[in-house]
Amino acid sequence: MLRNYLLTAYKVFMRRKLFTAINLGCIVLTLVVLMVITALLQSTFWPDGVEGKSDRFLQVYGMRSESADGKSTSTTLLGFKTIDKYLKPLPGVERVSAFTIPNTVSVYQGDRVSQLDLRRVDADYWKILDFRLLAGRLPDENDDRLGRLVAVVNASTARRLFPQAAAVGRSISVGGQTFTIVGVVADVIHVNAYADMWTPLTTFPSTDYQKDLTGGFAAMLLARSPADLPRIRREVERSAATFVGADPRTYSVTHFWGDSKLDVFARTLLDRHSVPDSGAAQLLLTIGGAMLLFMLLPALNLVNLNMGRILERSTEIGVRKAYGATSLQLAGQLVVENVVLCLAGGLLGLACARLVLWWLEASQLIPYLAVGINLPVFGCGMLLALVFGLLSGVVPAWKMSRLDPVHALKGTA
Repeated sequence: MLRNYLLTAYKVFMRRKLFTAINLGCIVLTLVVLMVITALLQSTFWPDGVEGKSDRFLQVYGMRSESADGKSTSTTLLGFKTIDKYLKPLPGVERVSAFTIPNTVSVYQGDRVSQLDLRRVDADYWKILDFRLLAGRLPDENDDRLGRLVAVVNASTARRLFPQAAAVGRSISVGGQTFTIVGVVADVIHVNAYADMWTPLTTFPSTDYQKDLTGGFAAMLLARSPADLPRIRREVERSAATFVGADPRTYSVTHFWGDSKLDVFARTLLDRHSVPDSGAAQLLLTIGGAMLLFMLLPALNLVNLNMGRILERSTEIGVRKAYGATSLQLAGQLVVENVVLCLAGGLLGLACARLVLWWLEASQLIPYLAVGINLPVFGCGMLLALVFGLLSGVVPAWKMSRLDPVHALKGTA
């Protein structure tokens, strides 16, 4: 029966090619937008590549201090001392990395000045994240311990600073310090990895940062296995309960949380720094609801188009009903036809979405963007196509399948 449905669907689509093309165009345009968004969300919340171990690590990106009565609050990034005292001693954690948020610095090369985003990191940073090394080497414990003025730059920065020569071994001046470039890595945009240039933590001009409880730092905590993450989350929460700030009389309660990538974004966007629940489920529901609403308008347009297409087949429907076809069988056939059309549009949409993502990468509207269509995105795209087909096909199919066969044969449906 399904084979007959598919053959009928093909003949119906070929009978009115312009009508089919309009339907396909509407489907493809809608699905391209949704699949591009899906690919970007998947790359952001569940990344691979440089943050391929994200299923094993947690991030601590901020702390909320509150007064006992809750009237005074302060939200800041971590200080190095907080990470060193409260997070690094946590039991059962394989590695803990302290690193700064990128800040813009001026890089001097003779008379030329370039503005770069600099991130200072410790040696564990390079062992938690999987940077793709293109040339040279990555900093190690000795560079960190000895405070060597070495730097790593990404590929785009290397070409920008030294367009005619290799960057490794070259020197650049930053803030009165002269750094030697020891490595070049592939461009990355992920939250923990993004920067133009990386240097060891110990290259700070002063050691005062080691005494700060708050400042410009964040932390990554690498677990030995994903199963350890819930326990580490609880350990982070308990360590925050023992935190003593610089002004304990004003701020007597402090919270910081071990979060996944999704949790980091949800907690920031929804301002949920004082509660364990980051609001990740709420964020996903909001995004899913917005995508569903986005599909509704073109789905309603397709409902009207499908009604027009099905009305032309009222005689066929009347004949089939006269020969005993049930309303459920007729509705099933019409829904299958619409779903087939939407799945075909989904495949075209995937190809067009890949082209849009290539354009986004080449245009650098989002610096260092690198995102593709992988298996989860492909599966989500086809699921969206199926949902789109059902949304736009069920109502007209059911309505037309219930036509009175006498009126349908007379063409007065």
